[in-house]
Amino acid sequence: MSLPRVLTVAGSDSGGGAGIQADLKTMLALGVHGMSVVTAVTAQNSLGVQGAWELPVEAVRAQYRSVVDDIGVQAVKTGMLASAGLVEAVAELIGGTDAPAVVDPVGVSKHGDPLLAASALDSVRSKLLPVATVATPNLDEVAQLTGVRVESESGMREAAAAVLAYGPRWVLIKGGHLSGEAVDLLTDGSEEHWLRAPRYDNRHTHGTGCTLASAIASQLAKGRSVPEAVAAAKEYVTGAIAAGFALGGGIGPVDHGWRLRTGSGA
Repeated sequence: MSLPRVLTVAGSDSGGGAGIQADLKTMLALGVHGMSVVTAVTAQNSLGVQGAWELPVEAVRAQYRSVVDDIGVQAVKTGMLASAGLVEAVAELIGGTDAPAVVDPVGVSKHGDPLLAASALDSVRSKLLPVATVATPNLDEVAQLTGVRVESESGMREAAAAVLAYGPRWVLIKGGHLSGEAVDLLTDGSEEHWLRAPRYDNRHTHGTGCTLASAIASQLAKGRSVPEAVAAAKEYVTGAIAAGFALGGGIGPVDHGWRLRTGSGA
């Protein structure tokens, strides 16, 4: 029996904590077969991003078609897309694929380094978000995309409505940048699901967003509903944050393999 197949379309993180590397580790940990389309290469470590080089649109399109046309996918996840040309090409590819898509609208790195050209924001709004099954912006990305700035939990509904206006079926507003417990809001505009978890005193959280989006895609590929997939992904990433570890001289990564060591299943 073949494993569920998940495709990540994202940038490479040479330090192994985020991007394609985090996505594939997450997928392995959750029992699905991970495949990749590399959109950009970064020189990156625990201290930040020292350089980034996007791939040509034709290289990204060729990777995608190679995987989807032969192997097939049960879910797609997007991360760093860098430019308007890449955003539009990937949106077109996803729109023609019969599988749920989790869009992590990556704008900046954990260290504040820009990973999306300002000129690409309109393409994210008009092309990419409309083909998303679930969009997973953090509060900085919400502000970047919509202009809505969330200062407390009470502002998360407004943020969700602003993102939903661009067309994704569901949006997960990640409240990790707020103080207090780690609270996220999942909604399709009618249903609301508030997801809460303890906040761990651990600075080693590199790759959190990539990991969460990949975990959601993995659960969707297993046939779970969006609320079920997001709840399971939240539980997984909370454990990964708790187990995050020091690496290099800066911010270390979350521990994608924490469940493999605790024996608590996928």
